[in-house]
Amino acid sequence: MEPIRRRFWPLVLCWVIVALDGFDLVVLGTVIPTLLSTRELGFDAPAATAVATVGLVGVGVGALTVGPLADRYGRRLCLLLCVTVFSVLTLAIVIAPNLFVFGLLRVLAGLALGACLPVTIAYVTDLMPRERAGRATTLTMTGYHAGAVLTALLALAVIPDWRLLFAIGGVAGLVTVPLIRLALPEERRGRQGEERPTVRRLVERRYLTISIGVWAASFMGLLLVYGLNTWLPQLMRDAGYGSTDSLGLLLVLNAGAVTGLVLAGVVADRSGTKRVAMAWFALSAVLLAFLSIRLEDVAMLYVAVFVTGVFVFSAQVLVYAFVTQLYPPEIRSTALGFAAGIGRLGAIVGPAITGTLVSLGFAYPGGFYVFAATALLAVGALAIIPSRTRAKAETADDPVIAAR
Repeated sequence: MEPIRRRFWPLVLCWVIVALDGFDLVVLGTVIPTLLSTRELGFDAPAATAVATVGLVGVGVGALTVGPLADRYGRRLCLLLCVTVFSVLTLAIVIAPNLFVFGLLRVLAGLALGACLPVTIAYVTDLMPRERAGRATTLTMTGYHAGAVLTALLALAVIPDWRLLFAIGGVAGLVTVPLIRLALPEERRGRQGEERPTVRRLVERRYLTISIGVWAASFMGLLLVYGLNTWLPQLMRDAGYGSTDSLGLLLVLNAGAVTGLVLAGVVADRSGTKRVAMAWFALSAVLLAFLSIRLEDVAMLYVAVFVTGVFVFSAQVLVYAFVTQLYPPEIRSTALGFAAGIGRLGAIVGPAITGTLVSLGFAYPGGFYVFAATALLAVGALAIIPSRTRAKAETADDPVIAAR
């Protein structure tokens, strides 16, 4: 029991750090309507699109660049610095004098935030026993959706005062910083003194196929997550459902996501992460194709969307959990950073593709066919990864893994 107690507060803090990423996911979307209606700071529709896009780019670049630094200099130190920088820059948005400064602060905050999710997952994986790694990853990721939902509810209370929303997010992050310093133990460094972590190792012959499969699956997974979160209400309106149902279905989709994250980790730890991730994406494809059929029974529609959320969102998180098993500890943050960073390209492409279909009038049922095909491509990407990898063979002898 004592080891579990020692892990409790570090795991809670990791959950809170991921919740900050959930805050960032929805905060801009909650304030854009106010900024567009008031034209404050010079916001218009093209400017809002540009700010949203460059913010995602910043998060992706941060994941790609900071992950390797975390492997080299320490994950705890990286989390301390990144949460501090993100919080200060988010707080600074409150006094942004114009659109350019607002956008610049979002990009720079994104650079810091981009590293938090992959580095946190790597930290949690190091902290937990190997047989509970999948469960630990998926439970930690529930913070992402909890942060998003809490931010949306908070926005309902404070909007149209959009500055207050950024102030609350920045202060919450700053409050977390000293807690990270106090409660997160230094991670063990394993073999890092023997072999320096480098990005090049991700594309060495023994890891090349693994990396290609993981990157493609992550791209497809985040394309689904962001495409559905951005456009599901519009797709449902195009299908002829009412606006109230359309917004309710988005909430139900994310409720399914939290349920799926709890379920997926348990199943993956028992049956194997690769097998379960492939099954989850395959089921997502079937369910997304099913949503292309207009259902007259609204209750059945809500159930279908809930079950779709169960599989789609947790499938993407299972990719992250799989990454932690495929690479040795000394390059784990690097590997997760690249999976998350390349996946963020999918986060940009997904809404763009679906938005184009909406503009052309093909969003329903075409959007669901595109999403279903994307899920099947993710199955194919995972299938090319060898079931037994040299990376696993290395980690089996690793002193850090052996100690867990």
